[in-house]
Amino acid sequence: MASPVHRRILLIGVAALTATLLLPVAIGAEEKAAAKAGAAASPIFGVSIPEGYRGWHLIAVSHRTDNKDELRAILGNDVAFKAFRENTLPFPDGAMFAKLAWQRVASPTFKGAWVPGVAPRVEFMVKDSRKYSSTGGWGFGRFINGKPADEAQHGTCFPCHDARVKNHDWVFTEFAP
Repeated sequence: MASPVHRRILLIGVAALTATLLLPVAIGAEEKAAAKAGAAASPIFGVSIPEGYRGWHLIAVSHRTDNKDELRAILGNDVAFKAFRENTLPFPDGAMFAKLAWQRVASPTFKGAWVPGVAPRVEFMVKDSRKYSSTGGWGFGRFINGKPADEAQHGTCFPCHDARVKNHDWVFTEFAP
């Protein structure tokens, strides 16, 4: 029999995977329109929502337990996925990651399990070592309801990445085998 910790990890993984598969249904009309149009870009880095990112590879899932209490799925494009599979650091130019986040809510059909609720935002990292040379080669974009986040209000991504994961090419995510 699996330990409580293993059951919890399994439930979080199943919930995040389910959310990823159901994302096209759950995504808001504003975000769909922004992604389709390649509309508005993040104010500092100029990163926009990449078309087709929902079809990227699942790299990992996570559960943030602080005040956000979120389920997350981290997706990577083909370049990022190949680099993870081959344990290549630094990541090559063209690697892109998407972090999908949902508020965690209790499952109405499975006691003790959590499922994705409201999707407050989606975030992206884009590797272009020339364009983003001052930030480790990475550009960042955070979108709330399909619109670029006000970085003056929400802060920028790079300071946390620089302080904590510079030795992993500024990427928090570890590949989930």
